[in-house]
Amino acid sequence: MLGVIPTSEAMRTAMDAGLDLVEVAPNERPPVCRIMDYGKFKYEQKRKAANSAKQHQVQLKEIRLRPKTGEHDIDFKVKQAREFLIHKDKVKFNVQFKGRENAHHDRGREMLASIIEQLQDVSKVEKTPSMEGGRNMTAVLSPKA
Repeated sequence: MLGVIPTSEAMRTAMDAGLDLVEVAPNERPPVCRIMDYGKFKYEQKRKAANSAKQHQVQLKEIRLRPKTGEHDIDFKVKQAREFLIHKDKVKFNVQFKGRENAHHDRGREMLASIIEQLQDVSKVEKTPSMEGGRNMTAVLSPKA
């Protein structure tokens, strides 16, 4: 804060500091000026505008399960999926069958149906539960618009 000083003196002070004299409020009497690096100021303004203009990239988050996954673990995974969906990401549930579990596809289908029902308030089904590759049952949920 230098107070009220003549323009020529303000210009000289700015030049001595190697900075620019920038008029901040031209309509005030006397006009308000600031000594600053104008190039740096413009660059930071441009960066702030670019950061605020960035849109959220939708990601596909995968949650893996097994037919023997416990009820509490499923509840925790549903809670995680809810967070992903609230943040506008898609969620892919993958139930992986190994060995003798492959004979119990109905258990995997029940699990996915239960999960879809629990998340129906924040999501819509993009891909219904189906077998992929013989050992994996998948379902994809996307956030409600």
